[in-house]
Amino acid sequence: MPNDDTARLAESITQPDGTPERLRRQIEFIIEVDRLKDVFRRSPLLAADRRENDAEHSWHLALMTLVLAEYADEPIDTGKVLALVVLHDLVEIYAGDTFLYDTAAAADQREREQAAADRLFALLPTDQQDHFRSLWDEFEERRTPEARFAKAMDRLQPLLLNYGNRGGTWRTPGVTEQDVLTRKSVIKDASADLWRYAQDLIHTGADNGWVPRADPTT
Repeated sequence: MPNDDTARLAESITQPDGTPERLRRQIEFIIEVDRLKDVFRRSPLLAADRRENDAEHSWHLALMTLVLAEYADEPIDTGKVLALVVLHDLVEIYAGDTFLYDTAAAADQREREQAAADRLFALLPTDQQDHFRSLWDEFEERRTPEARFAKAMDRLQPLLLNYGNRGGTWRTPGVTEQDVLTRKSVIKDASADLWRYAQDLIHTGADNGWVPRADPTT
């Protein structure tokens, strides 16, 4: 994971003479976020024997948004949801992916990601820096119907991967059916239909023994 001393990717690429300053900054941002393809999540893929990376995750959320937008409980601007799901994980280039069930890592997650957002979006021209940062904050705060639906996609997608892998990260020691239900419950803030479906997946997973119904040590 890059640190504060890591050179930006664009520093190794010489842009053509005469490139306008605004375009140069935009291209440098686009080059830097190529790092997202090298940030790996815990979720196992369905189509290959490896973990998913953040860029694949973001693409999948965008496609899910297009397919599932009709299930939103409130009217949503699908284009805005697409922007939110594409932007929301970019900060993990610097902050890393925080596993949903890792409570220790979650303790400073907000601080790490805020600092990463400050650093990454500053690469853009000021107007885009402000706009993208505002969208990123909106996703984090879930203050709009679009942000709530984007968050629901973010929680539903790994649920599908884990179910399809007969447990996946649900098999992490200490994770129980109730933990999964609790972490995924934000889906209900955007879609009653998708929350019912998510609960069915989780309960079926527990029925099949892919996630314990309770912590056996308690």
